[in-house]
Amino acid sequence: MNKNQVHGAVKDLAGKIQQQTGKIVGNTEQQAKGLQKQATGKAEQSLGDAKEVVKNARDAVKDAVKKH
Repeated sequence: MNKNQVHGAVKDLAGKIQQQTGKIVGNTEQQAKGLQKQATGKAEQSLGDAKEVVKNARDAVKDAVKKH
């Protein structure tokens, strides 16, 4: 797990909390901000996932070259 995945997960969770809090108190602005934060968090998680795929592919190529 890399820092983008962790930061994204934290932002997503914070956004969910903010959205639910907005619902409870009837504040649509906070609900919208929470949804925005969730989207940002999910995007950052996806970036982190992509970085992991690239890193794993790079490591696999290095390993394959070492074996030959």
